[in-house]
Amino acid sequence: MEPFQRIIISRTDKIGDVVLTLPMLGVLKENYPNTEIIFLGNSYTKPLLETCHHIDKIIEWDKWQNYSFKKQIRAFKRLKADTIIHVYPNKRIALLAKIAKIKNRIGTSHRLYHYFTVNKKINLGRKNSNKHEAELNLELLRSLKLKFDLPSVSDLHRFYGLTKVAPLPERLYSIIDRTKFNLILHPKSKGSAREWGLDKYAELIRILPENQYNIIITGTQAEAEEMEYLLKVYQSKIKDLTGKLTLSEYISLINEADGIVACSTGPLHIAAALGKRAIGIYAPMRPIFPQRWRPIGKNASYLVLDKECNHCRHQQHCKCIESITVEQVINELKKKYQ
Repeated sequence: MEPFQRIIISRTDKIGDVVLTLPMLGVLKENYPNTEIIFLGNSYTKPLLETCHHIDKIIEWDKWQNYSFKKQIRAFKRLKADTIIHVYPNKRIALLAKIAKIKNRIGTSHRLYHYFTVNKKINLGRKNSNKHEAELNLELLRSLKLKFDLPSVSDLHRFYGLTKVAPLPERLYSIIDRTKFNLILHPKSKGSAREWGLDKYAELIRILPENQYNIIITGTQAEAEEMEYLLKVYQSKIKDLTGKLTLSEYISLINEADGIVACSTGPLHIAAALGKRAIGIYAPMRPIFPQRWRPIGKNASYLVLDKECNHCRHQQHCKCIESITVEQVINELKKKYQ
């Protein structure tokens, strides 16, 4: 019998963060294959979680938030979990897990409320760390006495488990061109990252040979409005899917495409996890620098200026990320990967 029957992984934040949590699950399954893994996330990320074969049950925390406190406690108790790992700290969830008497409650020692809600504290500080986010997540497993050593960051691509991606919907078949390199450009980030700039993406679209690249532009409907000029000027050279995809459809599209160019966003990390040519464009600014957030995948890479960027911190535009050239991106696209 496994020492852990049911483990809750609590991570209720954004897509990219969730992607970089998935290798934890693969490592757990490698050590304890019969342990049931319950992922406590949000409805927004559920389509992503559904593609991961390591997950046995998905709980949508945003729906549970509508419950009364007593009903939330009963819901936690019904899960019959013996362990919860607070990957993304949440005071309410930590308190509920304690009241529900989950035996092993694991979290960072850098949250004051964990001192009375968590009984296995890991000395883990993220803000000033030089470690990768996925590596920091793995540190939370150390109290579980794993059978095998924790893998290195370079080996984590083996542990994503994204094997249940839905087929591309029929309405999107014409988007993919099997005679060309299908390249997704995701210029915006909903404000979560420093961006390369629409002028850079426009230059990239102009330079890439039309007979070699099938360029697909993605983003939200709000971002489509921000990119209106670019989408109109280059409409004959691109396929515009901004505001037209559900997350499930977007994952299917990435799975059928060959590569993506983006800043530090969820789609970049999904592409890396799926083994695509994922080229991330980053600012050399802590804590958003690539040491912490670079894409992890056998065909993933990133571009960043070799300097410490602090003077751009309080400015709208980051000259450091804008100094990355289109030629550098094209050279990355031309590199041979697995």
